Amino acid sequence: MRPALLLLLLALPWPLPAAAQTIHHCVDARGNPVFTDRQCSDLQAVPYTPRAAPETAAPAAAPPLLCAADFSALRQAVVEAFATRDANRLAGLMLWEGHGRQGVVAGIRRLAALMERPLVEVGRASSEATDDDGPPDAAMPDAVPADTAQTPPELVLRTASSDGSGVPDETRFAVVRRSGCLWLRP
Repeated sequence: MRPALLLLLLALPWPLPAAAQTIHHCVDARGNPVFTDRQCSDLQAVPYTPRAAPETAAPAAAPPLLCAADFSALRQAVVEAFATRDANRLAGLMLWEGHGRQGVVAGIRRLAALMERPLVEVGRASSEATDDDGPPDAAMPDAVPADTAQTPPELVLRTASSDGSGVPDETRFAVVRRSGCLWLRP
């Protein structure tokens, strides 16, 4: 017989007896898995039963706010970033257009240094303050063009004094509305 014909005959599927087609997954006395065509009890092993998947717990905290729709939400997001000392979270509230990778990294380092001091107050610049500390939507245009004389509203962070004078340090960020969200400009 030719070798090619012999290989073809060997490659054809041959029916197996019904008993040989069942594979049992067992666990022996030492806890090792065993795969066999015999019953687990014949090998003094027990059938393997998969454990139920653990139930997933509800998240411990609500996910962080990703987009501030109004000034009070932006202010709260800043307070939460300071509470957790998360410079990346604060950086996520900013528009970094035109800063480049190195500029953004340097900016986040400055934010981390700022967050080393306790936060005293978060608010608007005194000339812009309102009763609810939130600007009306009309005061927050979608974008303030750079070539206009219009000054965008500002968010003022007051942190504990760095020089021991007791006078809080101020850091100001321009606030702009873009795509329905309020963002800080570094």
